[in-house]
Parts: sequence; structure tokens; C-alpha cells
Amino acid sequence: MTVLLVALGAAVGAPARYLTDVWIQTRRDPVLPLGTMTVNVVGSLMLGLVAALSIAPGTPSWLLPLVGTGLCGALTTFSTFGYETLRLIEDGSWREAGANVGLSLALGGLACFVGYAVGLALA
Repeated sequence: MTVLLVALGAAVGAPARYLTDVWIQTRRDPVLPLGTMTVNVVGSLMLGLVAALSIAPGTPSWLLPLVGTGLCGALTTFSTFGYETLRLIEDGSWREAGANVGLSLALGGLACFVGYAVGLALA
């Protein structure tokens, strides 16, 4: 049953990642890969929230596999983050590559912390 929950969450997360990236890229032509950064930050916020809620008494056991592993796992993408950073370096955009790494790590970590804090407050 857990595998089905993860698959169901991933079936929502993967298209959401793709559509978010396309939507952002069609509205802006930034050097920084803002679509990937956006989904990674949003996914980190959601995972922090779900992780905190999942330890609260009475939380259904399906929440973390469905939303945390499935949806957030498919929504976020470390491999694309790595590839896009490498592409920036190959293009000679060292400053942008550094900004991508720094902003992604800082914003993702902060978003997870905020989500977790909100989740604890709600639990």
C-alpha cells in the first residue's frame, strides 16, 4: 500500500514540477533556472510542514508517504539543479552558477525550517 501512496503522490508532483517550470520559463527568460529553484523551495516548505505534522499524535500514517515522499519527491529535483548549475558553468556564467547554488541551498533550507515550524505550531 505504501508504494501506491508514493506513486500517487509522484503522479501529482512530477507534472506539477514540469508545468511550474514551463510556466515560469515562458514568462521570463532568466539566466538563473528559476523554475527549478521555485519547485525545490516549495517542495522543501511542504516537506518541512508534512514532516512536522507527521509526528503529531493522530496524524494518519499515509500522509508522509503520499505527500512527503511521493509528491515532494517528484516535485523537487536535485538532478536538474545539478545539471542546470553545470550548464551555467559551461556557458561561463560562474556568478550565476554560484548564485544558483547559494540561493537554492539557502532558500530551500529556510523554507524547510519555516514549514517545519508552521507544522509544529499547527500540530
